[in-house]
Amino acid sequence: VGPTSQAPRVDEGRHESLYELEIAFAELDQLAAEDKVLPWHVDRLLRNLLVDLSGNTHRAEFCIDKLFSPESERGRLGVVELRGFEMAPHPQMALVQALLVRSLVARFWAEPYTGSLVRWGTELHDRFLLPWWIAADIRAVAEDLGRHGFPFEAGWIDPFLEFRFPRLGITNVDGVSIELRAAIEPWNVLGEDAAAGSSRFVDSSLERIQVRVDGLTPSRHAIACNGVVVPLSSTGTPGSYVAGVRFRARQLTSALHPTIGVHSPLHFDLVDRWTGRSLGGAAYHVVHPGGRSYDRVPANAKEAEARRASRFSQLGHADRTIEWPAGEGIERDGFCGDGEYPRTLDLRRARRR
Repeated sequence: VGPTSQAPRVDEGRHESLYELEIAFAELDQLAAEDKVLPWHVDRLLRNLLVDLSGNTHRAEFCIDKLFSPESERGRLGVVELRGFEMAPHPQMALVQALLVRSLVARFWAEPYTGSLVRWGTELHDRFLLPWWIAADIRAVAEDLGRHGFPFEAGWIDPFLEFRFPRLGITNVDGVSIELRAAIEPWNVLGEDAAAGSSRFVDSSLERIQVRVDGLTPSRHAIACNGVVVPLSSTGTPGSYVAGVRFRARQLTSALHPTIGVHSPLHFDLVDRWTGRSLGGAAYHVVHPGGRSYDRVPANAKEAEARRASRFSQLGHADRTIEWPAGEGIERDGFCGDGEYPRTLDLRRARRR
């Protein structure tokens, strides 16, 4: 995912894209009101907006280059590609994907959506790369389908969430539950490199995980990752908070900010703000905690789960003091975070505080 992926969203990377898209939609509405819509109008109005950063019409979340292009017969196949979907790992999951798309098409055919386009900005990657917010968004879609006569259950998407966002580990400290799950991290394409002819590397050195805590008392507790306070956001349930942690998982020869080292292992502490001391927590290793290298890929999902479990360890009471940064306070719905990414702790920035 991300602005340099195979299926970037229309609003990723180009701030003016939604502004131009609103003009295109207004033109379609005007043509429809005058009963002057022709098949090629959709292609001419949208083809230059549904593209990636380089202008490639095939690398887009909604690809219409073979819908009805007037240039060639090959471009008039009536095909719309939804490139944001990946191949499902099980046939029944593929059926759920198809059912979701068919339900949405039928819902919008019966009642076209005319709401305003949302300018998410940095919140797009700050919020919707974390599994909790993605699940909440899916529930909203399922509720909308149900209101329009299509009883799609949000629980049918649970296998996708568990597959894409596996649980890394969970621990309980002083009545507070701390859960770590894998999250999404865009691996962006870098600039041209002349090391091997002319090539462009992908920065796959970063990873992101979600921290969810339940039973937390905001006036007393805080979560720290490698000694840095994690900016928690409320889930709407009292005592339940989530946050994202972005970190350098591996050192590559070509990556953004190559002077920043690896942050793994990640040490999470439940901090008692009254005493400034850690009550305990957990640790997560990107690789095997013993430093060994696996000889092969996992044979099945059970072995992959066992490997993930071995990289998570529960930590008992830590007899150390956690420094509480000046100015770190509690907002109305959680803890203060960075202005552009208030739900994400980026350890690349925190290391220099």
